[in-house]
Amino acid sequence: MRALEGAELEDKEQTDEALMVRAQAGDTDAFAQLYDCYSGRALRIARAICRNQSCAEDAVQEGFLAIWRSRANYRPDAGSFQAWSMRIVRNRAIDSCRRAAARPRTQTDDAYHDRLQIDPNPTTPQGAAIAQSEREGLIASLRQLPEAQAEAIVLAFFGELSHFEIAKLLGLPHGTVKGRVRLGLEKLRREMEVADAG
Repeated sequence: MRALEGAELEDKEQTDEALMVRAQAGDTDAFAQLYDCYSGRALRIARAICRNQSCAEDAVQEGFLAIWRSRANYRPDAGSFQAWSMRIVRNRAIDSCRRAAARPRTQTDDAYHDRLQIDPNPTTPQGAAIAQSEREGLIASLRQLPEAQAEAIVLAFFGELSHFEIAKLLGLPHGTVKGRVRLGLEKLRREMEVADAG
């Protein structure tokens, strides 16, 4: 099974690499395919960093524009297209947050749930109230974690990145990312146990 997953990952990277070679030659259709493949993941990463949907969308747009403009700099031997492109989007999201921090803040900017974009799809008013309560509890819990642990957890669970991908994205050793996620989840679990007992 693992060999099959490894082969699928290798085929995907070869496909990304082939598309990027075409994009480097100016093929906008190849670049559009890469965008279609990675824009959803890029948006999840940007949401994990930014404070609202609009800011995240701007970061993704700026990120892919930067990817297109710097496509000649992409080198497959330095890493996968996914890691390279998501690093660019992450940097644009950080820049976007810095710009937003320099502007006066509004009440909606403080809504951390925009960062997570949890959509439990409740079907009843009671379900909506419970989902909102759970969302607020999760947000409060994540705010209590050290920033490095919260970032790793958000990227893993909301950005749907593997520990290896997060390590490449953040420029950290794989073990450091695993440790941050593990420690953060342990703290969240202890906090939930205390809340359930109370």
